Amino acid sequence: MSVAKDFEPPKDVIFPPGDLYSDEPPLESDLHLRQIVLLLQCLELWWQNRNDFYAGGNLTIYYSPRQRKSEDFRGPDFFVVLGTERKPRKSWVVWEEEGKYPNLIIELLSNSTAATDKGLKKQIYQDIFRTPEYFWFDPNNLEFAGFILVGGTYQPIEPNPQGWLWSQQLSLYLGVHENKLRYFTAEGQLVPTPEEVAERETQKAERLAAKLRELGIDPENL
Repeated sequence: MSVAKDFEPPKDVIFPPGDLYSDEPPLESDLHLRQIVLLLQCLELWWQNRNDFYAGGNLTIYYSPRQRKSEDFRGPDFFVVLGTERKPRKSWVVWEEEGKYPNLIIELLSNSTAATDKGLKKQIYQDIFRTPEYFWFDPNNLEFAGFILVGGTYQPIEPNPQGWLWSQQLSLYLGVHENKLRYFTAEGQLVPTPEEVAERETQKAERLAAKLRELGIDPENL
């Protein structure tokens, strides 16, 4: 039995759209990946008791006015949407999310994306998304800047003495710490990673055990 080499489907067959998932290109480097994971993990731990937000990394946002996923999409490196359900998503589809756009966007610069991040993307986030706050950070040379939407136009956010930028949307500072972009509280405390929290708890337990031994109590027998 012979098999046709050039198969052509019947012209009346309609294939389902294959664009349900995020459609973002690979990240520029391991630094970019680690930075996105860091931003996600720290915020989700800090807001662990909140269920009214969504944070996404390297995820497509579909915003076509005709509600078509085949047109008008943009993938920020990191974004946060407030006032929404905290649940996993394949992509962020504006018309399926009560018309909500991100409240905050962070782009991670690279040689190949910097011009777009500072130009076209900034314009889209300002004029179409109307995203209240936009930041960019370069994991390689540590360039960091932030903008707040004032009267429909992005205005630079002035840094504090430490060089951190205040985010009204997060009620946290964003600033560079040990060559990474991190969150800080209004009081200046570093928002920890899950690993840092675990390490603190271990150190606390070790100090307590040492104190008990000083008092002649074996912590293993408690």
